[in-house]
Amino acid sequence: MRLLLVLRTFKYPARKMSIDIGGMRKPYHDKSDYFDFKDLAAREPFDQFKAWFEDASKHEKIYEANAMCLSTASKDGFPSSRMVLLKKYGPEGFTFYTNYTSRKAGELDSNPRAALVFYWEPLQRSIRVEGKVMRVGEEESLEYFHSRPISSQIGACVSNQSKVIATRSVLTDKEDELLAKYGDGEETVPKPDWGGYRVVPHMVEFWQGQSTRIHDRIRFRKLEDGEEMDDKLTQKGENGWVIERLAP
Repeated sequence: MRLLLVLRTFKYPARKMSIDIGGMRKPYHDKSDYFDFKDLAAREPFDQFKAWFEDASKHEKIYEANAMCLSTASKDGFPSSRMVLLKKYGPEGFTFYTNYTSRKAGELDSNPRAALVFYWEPLQRSIRVEGKVMRVGEEESLEYFHSRPISSQIGACVSNQSKVIATRSVLTDKEDELLAKYGDGEETVPKPDWGGYRVVPHMVEFWQGQSTRIHDRIRFRKLEDGEEMDDKLTQKGENGWVIERLAP
């Protein structure tokens, strides 16, 4: 009886155990279905991106082919990532829009470099982009802002993005106020401190998965100043790009 009482009153520390998910594994492409230089749609990254993006856009199981992970870093090098939507792409770069008072905007303005990742799981394909960042012109931002549905324009006005708020009603009360004023479309919604950024890439990598985990990685990049191309490892592309295969 005494032993039982002792056991009941002894407090054991809470056990915090890691969850092992090492067995989670899905098949990708068969090793006979690999991605190589001969499969490139172009010798520069933008038309190659276009080819893969169009495949993803047409795929019935990919809901938003333009969804991408945007990674930024503070001036001190602390990284952060979030999902945003690509709104334009081409030789000038990859364009998206956001609130200029947000955390991402503050980091991009103080440290104008970014990385993008597109991942299209049904295709077992991914694209990585790294480059410098610039704001798009005010005229371009304004034109895109007013091309959005009025509800989205009002949503941008409602949100002081990344700032702490007391309750959701802070947002919905402001939304109701603006809908009453602009909801009928007769009066133009004024653009808030909001606009576009463009990632101008110096590297674009195309990845395709293999079930053996010997994945295919083809990289386009710009040569560094003074760098000479190694013909044994690097192929010459178009418009100043070089092409390389990377080990997975």
